[in-house]
Amino acid sequence: MLRSILVALDDTAGAIAARDLAIALSRSSGAALTAATVLDWPHVHAAHEPVPPGAGAFKERRDAARAQRLEAEADQAFAACAAAAGDTPFQRLRLTEAPEAALLGAGATHDMIVIGRDSTLGLEENDGDVAPVIGALLHDGPRPLLVVPPGPVPDAGGVLVGYDGSVPAMRALQLFALLGLGAGLPVKVLSVDPTRAKAARMAEEAATFLRSHTLAAEGVPVVGSHPLEALLAEAAAMPARMLVMGAYENSGLRTLFTGSVTQKLLAGATCPIFVAH
Repeated sequence: MLRSILVALDDTAGAIAARDLAIALSRSSGAALTAATVLDWPHVHAAHEPVPPGAGAFKERRDAARAQRLEAEADQAFAACAAAAGDTPFQRLRLTEAPEAALLGAGATHDMIVIGRDSTLGLEENDGDVAPVIGALLHDGPRPLLVVPPGPVPDAGGVLVGYDGSVPAMRALQLFALLGLGAGLPVKVLSVDPTRAKAARMAEEAATFLRSHTLAAEGVPVVGSHPLEALLAEAAAMPARMLVMGAYENSGLRTLFTGSVTQKLLAGATCPIFVAH
């Protein structure tokens, strides 16, 4: 079962939705909640930044102003989290490393990291729809992520699992089941393959595993070669309150978490995505 949750705080819409979802999960599961802000001192102080002669004092004032702003934003994020949490307890954690290193380290002592899809942690730039830190957490992180899009988190519908029989898919499926994230919810397992027999076999394999964990799961075989489109269409049709995926690397569904396809899935999903490497 889920015992501990780490949620990354900032003022973006996705991060606020992630905070609220983490609080709800803590309440429903009894898991300990840690709320973290990332101050990103390495970028704030820019120790290796070239400074023209005579500009040292300007740099010091600028760095001090940056640090003061981030401290104020952290205080505001903690205050907003406390207001949203009400009587749900949480631990406050101020992380001072760069976002990737900070969350990789803190995540090692938690079951799951909850993060907004558009989070701009510390001074991290986020020019697109998906926070750059998410890629690092997927590639190097020891724990699964729950990536939350901006806007209200769906409170109805079931869970959609993307499954292709690979080892990453099996790991994601097992972690989802063991953490109890699907308790009491209907679960659909979608598998895509050019042949219906193989798609059906994979979908039923995963559904059988989930049923062994007392989840109400059914297989949804899809004949085709475009798993991204199939997943997004099924998630919208259900509608899904959560997508469950592995971090894939090769063919079929495994391409979903490489390069531009990763961006398309994370950017296109309107519900949180639980993903494990």
